Amino acid sequence: MKKFVILIPVYNDWKSVFKLLQKIDLQIANWNSEVSILIANDASIDARPKNEFEFKNIKSVRVMNMKENRGHARCNATGLKYLIEKENFDYVILMDGDGEDRPEELQLLFNKSKDNPLSSITADRISRSEGIFFKFLYECHKILTFLFTGKLIKFGNYSCLPKETVLKLIGQACLWSSFSGSLTKIISDRKSISSIRGSRYFGPSKMNFLSLLIHSFSIIAVFKIAAIVRSILFLILYLFFVSINFCFSSIEKGDTIDMVQGTLLFFSGLSGFMSLVIGMTILITQLVRNNLNARNVAYFIGAWFISVLVFIFATTLM
Repeated sequence: MKKFVILIPVYNDWKSVFKLLQKIDLQIANWNSEVSILIANDASIDARPKNEFEFKNIKSVRVMNMKENRGHARCNATGLKYLIEKENFDYVILMDGDGEDRPEELQLLFNKSKDNPLSSITADRISRSEGIFFKFLYECHKILTFLFTGKLIKFGNYSCLPKETVLKLIGQACLWSSFSGSLTKIISDRKSISSIRGSRYFGPSKMNFLSLLIHSFSIIAVFKIAAIVRSILFLILYLFFVSINFCFSSIEKGDTIDMVQGTLLFFSGLSGFMSLVIGMTILITQLVRNNLNARNVAYFIGAWFISVLVFIFATTLM
């Protein structure tokens, strides 16, 4: 009989977690496996209600208390590390506790893991429940991460991992800043199911523009070498356009020059933006790892300053 552990991070939202547990108990009725729950309490301020449940299919529910509020990424990383060191299991399922990771899809993850016992299974989003504006921002997030990493990441935390994958992940420092980025970097041979993002059981979604931006930078931080290489290649392309601009300027004036100059301005702005993102990547990485110091802030300011200089330089050529 296979042993599954469902890892759920939570911050204050106990009402949602308790509702989720009841739904999980119904969904795993036909699994013929041992299923237990590990809740990573991210230093919740609200006291945990004294609810007593009698589950038919969940073997046990345990709560692991974090000393400080550090976010879902560190909760997941801490939970995975704890399970490897203290528990005997075959698979870990990571899911959020607010209802946005739909428990109705647990059966799909389970079936896929049976068909592919050694593969990591991700729940790739095919539809979201948010409004049109946030959906647009989410598409921008995917484009941004693809631009800097070369990876199209369509999943979040919701996944099913065999023990071998967990062993590989916990040895990676990047796991503490981004789960989806780390899994994409370490495990190339993944399987997936189609997933629809659900609505929160209680209250509005906690994901906003700032959270999404930090999420993007955290993923890019995992691939910071690739981001730097891509930026260098882009700057080479930028210098190429500069040389073309000078050549055209010495030959003729007209619409062609305007087109080249417009293109140059666009690419200079984008190259400056890349410099800014690299600086933000360094800053976010160190913030997540609780290692922020003057040197790291200097890196960010330096990258930001370079981005401004590049843009000013290009505009003076106009």
